[in-house]
Order: sequence, then C-alpha cells, then structure tokens
Amino acid sequence: MEDCIFCKIIKKEIDSKIIYEDDYVFAMLDAQPIAPGHTLVLPKNHVSNILELPDGEIESFFSGVKKVTKILEDSLKPDGFTHGINHKVGQAVDHFHFHIIPRWKDDGGDSLHSVVSNIPSESLDNIYKEIKE
Repeated sequence: MEDCIFCKIIKKEIDSKIIYEDDYVFAMLDAQPIAPGHTLVLPKNHVSNILELPDGEIESFFSGVKKVTKILEDSLKPDGFTHGINHKVGQAVDHFHFHIIPRWKDDGGDSLHSVVSNIPSESLDNIYKEIKE
C-alpha cells in the first residue's frame, strides 16, 4: 500500500532496526518500545488485519514469529514474553503486525487480562449461544 508506513519500512524507504527478515515476514524493533527488545513482526504483503492474511501465509508468518522470539530469548535472556495482536481497536498502523514483548520478573507489567476491562453482563451460556448461532 502506497501510504502505509510499515510498507515503506519493509521496502527500506524508511530506516528501521531489522531483527529478522525472510521472504514472508519482516521483524523490527518497535520505534516506541514498552520494554527492551519490543519487536514487531509484519507480513511483507500489506494486509490490514489477521483475517486478511492469506491462509497460505499463516504458517510462514507464525514460523517467523517463533524464530524472532527465539532470537530475542537467546540474546536478551528475558524471563518470558507477552505476545499480542491489536485488531482494529488499539491498532495504530493499518498493517497487520504482531508484538513480541520481552518480559522480566518485576518489570511492572501484567498479563493480557489487564488490557481490557469490559466484564460481560451476559452469562457465558448466552454468549456461547450467540457465537454458535
């Protein structure tokens, strides 16, 4: 996509700190990290969200995520990771990307359960029924 900042970075029109790259994925340090080593993994083809990622590219994409996680684990030696995807809400750039955030004990972070506070008023049975209909 012509105006997409991530597409421009992937084409190396804009400088970035590249962690990993192959035919399908591009991984770079986040320009506004929330932890040391906070990395974004992007598909090289422009898609807005995970639902637009072609089925034939899913395995290659997540293989890249796994490789980048291993690179960060071996080099930075964190205690663990938080992996995440923002889908439309919370997504700052309209190009699908996957966050790999290295974590350390006592880093002040929390689990993914702290991202949203919207406790459902409906029962799990009703929500399940709605999904299955």
